[in-house]
Amino acid sequence: MTERQITTKIHFCTLDELSDTEKKLLEAAKEAAETAYAPYSRFQVGAAVLLDNGEVVKGSNQENAAYPSGLCAERVAMFYANATWPKAAITHLAVAAKNGKAFINLPIAPCGACRQSLLEAEHRQGSPIKVLLYGAGETACIESVKALLPLSFDESFLNE
Repeated sequence: MTERQITTKIHFCTLDELSDTEKKLLEAAKEAAETAYAPYSRFQVGAAVLLDNGEVVKGSNQENAAYPSGLCAERVAMFYANATWPKAAITHLAVAAKNGKAFINLPIAPCGACRQSLLEAEHRQGSPIKVLLYGAGETACIESVKALLPLSFDESFLNE
């Protein structure tokens, strides 16, 4: 048996350390959280993606009484962006979440399904997507979706 260590580098920063563009994108994610349909969990998530054409696309989680039928904010925003501007690359993704009353203190990470979908977008466009995970106390800044899913599944496994 061999052991391998996999590490991921994540920077935690204050809002003052972000660019104006990144601050605006986080604000868009916070605005999107306000539009969430979350009557069951009362956990409102907003996402905003920045495209290389300058467009910002927002999405929020949309729950359903049949839980698997809902969709996360990250995929709502990304799928809409890809459907509307299929040739534009996603440069940034920002995510923010509320617990029904206030934005949570710690950054929230995308679920596994969202990570896989975002990684597919990163592979398809051939460039990294910078991820900003907002928390009222600190924001996580991640240079690539690959850092969120180091043991990922991609098309290379289908071709073996």
